[in-house]
Amino acid sequence: MGFDRSAFLSAYDALLDRWPVPVDTLDLATPYGTTRVNAAGPPGAPPLLLLHGGGATAASWWANVGELARTARVFAVDRIGEAGRSDPAGRPRPRTVEDLHGWLDAVLDALGADRADLCGHSYGGWIALSYALRRPARVSRLALLDPTGCFTGFRLPYLLHAAPLLARPSERRARAFLAWETGGAPLDPDWVRLYGRAATFPAARPVTGPRPSPAELAALDAPCLVLPAADSRSHDPRTLAARATALLPRARVRTLAGVSHHDLPHRHPAALNAELTDFLAR
Repeated sequence: MGFDRSAFLSAYDALLDRWPVPVDTLDLATPYGTTRVNAAGPPGAPPLLLLHGGGATAASWWANVGELARTARVFAVDRIGEAGRSDPAGRPRPRTVEDLHGWLDAVLDALGADRADLCGHSYGGWIALSYALRRPARVSRLALLDPTGCFTGFRLPYLLHAAPLLARPSERRARAFLAWETGGAPLDPDWVRLYGRAATFPAARPVTGPRPSPAELAALDAPCLVLPAADSRSHDPRTLAARATALLPRARVRTLAGVSHHDLPHRHPAALNAELTDFLAR
């Protein structure tokens, strides 16, 4: 079964409609096409850029944006070339880490933000951290939600369970993968529907790079919050927490109980939102 754009957009809008605050949809011109940003919160408040996990889209922050938008101008970004409402419009997609950072530069420039707080989940965490290390003048604070590729590698069982989905994407395989990773926990049906339909999106291969070196991490100036998911199956959360603590001694590292890698943003949002709002208020 191929990608059904109409069904995907319907699922995307259904989740965005659940945002508990007014949303401004922005379409920003970048060298890689038009980037869709869902904005909320007071226009004059400090900017907070949200970078979603792979396949999750910018609509997936519905359980967090209400609290975050009380004191920040929140910008949830659909990455160019991935499932979402951004449109490459026939332009080359980012192929290198520097391309990816150049795209983020263009997004911040279009928002009129010289600096911003960054919050990234999963792959979005790797993007946020790598950007902070290479563009330190543009990042005020950094929050990493069960980040991948930053402090530890993937577990082999995770890669083996993801392989069928990557080889032959389908909504059924996406749902089965989520059910395994979350341990069969009850999941939000709107989010599962969107994730499943996003799985068949004709996306470019994600831009990745090596884990940051200890020397690079030691040079990080931005205050940092790292929140591993206690039940994550993507990597060992204890290893992630230990390495983040050792490599970023000034960071605040708190493991969140009762959540897995994929459902961390919304399964028990009160604990996550409290950690984020407390950190961003400092």
